[in-house]
Amino acid sequence: MDDTLLTSDLQISERTVNALQKLAAQKIFIVICTGRLHKGIEPFVRRLSLPQNEFSKYAILSNGSSIFDLQEKREIFSRKLDYEILLRVKEEAAHLNLPCQVYDSENIFANVENDFSRKDVALTKMELKIPEDFDSFLKQGFSKILVPGDECVIKELFGILQNALGTSATVVISKPFFLEVLPQNSGKGEALEILTERLGIKMQDVMAFGDSMNDETMILKSGLSVAMRNGLQTIQDEAKFVTRFSNDEDGVADFLEEFVL
Repeated sequence: MDDTLLTSDLQISERTVNALQKLAAQKIFIVICTGRLHKGIEPFVRRLSLPQNEFSKYAILSNGSSIFDLQEKREIFSRKLDYEILLRVKEEAAHLNLPCQVYDSENIFANVENDFSRKDVALTKMELKIPEDFDSFLKQGFSKILVPGDECVIKELFGILQNALGTSATVVISKPFFLEVLPQNSGKGEALEILTERLGIKMQDVMAFGDSMNDETMILKSGLSVAMRNGLQTIQDEAKFVTRFSNDEDGVADFLEEFVL
């Protein structure tokens, strides 16, 4: 969604809405794939005004660790991180003076209130809560843990966690200032494989748009992968196609109009 479907001021243009509605009319599945949780995408789902049928009911949330039925408002697949991993991430972040936060469908839970958590609340309209004993609170398990911070410090933490966690979890820098840790073998691409298998669709027939490293598995696994012109060079190099225009210039809509509709 961010920097792909959404403009820099977090809007979906009328042109993009029209393009996606035309796809839906052709009975093409439209699946939002995002790091956000359900409440954080509700305004954009309403904005798209897609038909209430099987072709627009699914969303991949939390960067791939959750598949959600938007119409029945329930999770149909999820993976959660073990407590030991959550605690290790929190401790390694603390060593670098970085906060961290986890989520459920309605709330943001941070170990300390910080500038990012306040911005996240304003952006997603979710409620911020600071558990009294954050370490114990983590024992219930969560689908991801996010660490925000300065780009250079985030890169340092990325290396530390990759070495510390190995193959027991997925570590990704979703934006230069966001590091996220997900359950093992989680990612948007892996979630798409699970969903498409349920729907009887081959991954070679999936078109996926993305811009950043949290989109990488989706770009690598989709037969018709499309990188945004404003996306990271790595993603552009890995994708089959690159849009002619950025997210602020209706890049998704332009590509769909030119090559699909």
